[in-house]
Amino acid sequence: MSPKQPTTTRNSGTRNPRGHSRFKGRVFRAKQLQKQPQIHASDEHLRIMVLGGCEEVGRNCTLLEYKNDIILIDMGLQFPEEDMPGIDYIIPNMTYLKGKEKNVRGVIITHGHYDHIGAIPHTVPNIGNPPIYALPMSAAIIKRRQEDFHTRKLDVKVTKIDDILKLGAFTVSFFHINHNIPDSAGIVIETPEGVVCHTGDWKFDFHPAGAQHADFQKIAAIGKSGVLCLMGDSTNSNRPGHQVSEKVIGDELEYINEKASGRLVVGTFASLLSRVKQIIESSEKLGKKVAIDGYSMRTNVEIAKELGFIKCSQSTLIKPEQMDSYPDNKIVLICTGAQGEKNAALNRIANNEHRAIKIRKTDTVIFSSSVIPGNEASVQRLMDTLYRKGAKVINYQMMDVHAGGHAKKEDIKLMLALFKPKYYVPIEGNHFLLRENAEVAYSMGLDEDHVFVVDNGQVMAFSNGTGILTKEKVPTDYIFVDGLGVGDVSQVVLRDRKVLAEDGMVVIIVQIDKKTGALIGNPDIISRGFIFMKEHRELIEETRNEVRKAMADKDPKSEADPKYVREQIRDSLGTFFYKKIERRPMILPVILEM
Repeated sequence: MSPKQPTTTRNSGTRNPRGHSRFKGRVFRAKQLQKQPQIHASDEHLRIMVLGGCEEVGRNCTLLEYKNDIILIDMGLQFPEEDMPGIDYIIPNMTYLKGKEKNVRGVIITHGHYDHIGAIPHTVPNIGNPPIYALPMSAAIIKRRQEDFHTRKLDVKVTKIDDILKLGAFTVSFFHINHNIPDSAGIVIETPEGVVCHTGDWKFDFHPAGAQHADFQKIAAIGKSGVLCLMGDSTNSNRPGHQVSEKVIGDELEYINEKASGRLVVGTFASLLSRVKQIIESSEKLGKKVAIDGYSMRTNVEIAKELGFIKCSQSTLIKPEQMDSYPDNKIVLICTGAQGEKNAALNRIANNEHRAIKIRKTDTVIFSSSVIPGNEASVQRLMDTLYRKGAKVINYQMMDVHAGGHAKKEDIKLMLALFKPKYYVPIEGNHFLLRENAEVAYSMGLDEDHVFVVDNGQVMAFSNGTGILTKEKVPTDYIFVDGLGVGDVSQVVLRDRKVLAEDGMVVIIVQIDKKTGALIGNPDIISRGFIFMKEHRELIEETRNEVRKAMADKDPKSEADPKYVREQIRDSLGTFFYKKIERRPMILPVILEM
């Protein structure tokens, strides 16, 4: 069969689920003393590179390559940082695949969070539109989101947890893992050089909401067969202990729901469907009506109901406009906006900008999420607004109303003990989190030669059971998405936006004689975001004089050079403004030749 035609088979459950019998287990030693053999460029070897997610939280994407076969795991977006004004999000850089599109056998999805699937509409159509393999919930979210984009139709293939995919030189299978969205899976890739496992986002939850706990038996069987390399989530690797179970959170939310004397308003992530499921089903048990608000929240709840993950009577769910038709103590509202997002439902409700809902003194508002770094100020402002309205506010620091979806130190130790990998690669986190994850691996007996702490784009090579971290790096520069533009905003544009935001802009309009370059009349000055001109008349006049000095014609017989004049004005005023008021506005000279 051609390597371009993947096959899917079912695991019967009666044989080794991975077919890895030729990979032997190994005994760890505290320190690897012998020198590692080198892997030469001419050798046939497995190449692994992380295109996003090893220097930030988000933009998760991993590439595996063997000869002419390539597969990708996840294709996520990263939300912009504070110094990226106007940017909607950032996606992985696909430059390495230019000219190799025909070699891409498929994109494998671990779960349906946007930091793992959000880049698909922008990237997959441009890399040969390879098939996307995803479990039902992830596939449904990908298909629904694609309706918002006008790109080529995606080839989304719905897989099952026991499916085995033959993708060129790779045999791909899945193992069930817990996260805070249904259908989360780890990936097993059998390669000609050994078995590589990718955890995706995960935690061990012995009492998950609406799902089974992680498949420990399958994980242990994979480990017993032999794992060359394990790539593991680092997001909570700096936190001690075990992650809290969703059942603990569900019980606490149900208690608050039962005791609430007025309406219960729960702000959380739209993708945190395990939490949403528990709130809806416990509310129905208490005889309450549930309103859903926020576009992404409504969409995800619809998908979860269609797939049977959320089970409730249709009469339990009402529209926000219907809330006033019921007693306050019979109403629960689940909405987006727990991160203080300006246009999200909870923020609009708090600021009286919602079409149907206003905060009341009898309301109880729960922030059922942790605060994403960088959102602290906006979340605090939102809480202050709610307190001013008289509402009772509860967050995860007061009560157990949120559990993270990522493994902590003790969970990572158990995963390493089950998989027993020869090499370990911390992924999915800022560099300090990768280092914290590596420290956990060292505590489990792996030495530094067998733990690769990589940067985005750094190539790892594996051959004959040996792995090395090479010095080769592939392009992983940020690709910015701004409105309908993808990749058309560069670092230069961002720098200009930052200058405009911090110091404003000054436009200098001058008329010059085309033949001699001499200044005609007075320069016109326009300030935007720099100074209030009516209150700084003296500075404006000094600026005009500085322009006259800059344009003093050294050779009146020569013809005007507008480019030279612009540079002279820009350089002269840049120095002048910094000396006068220590600001560096953007200076835009406009030259009119007469």
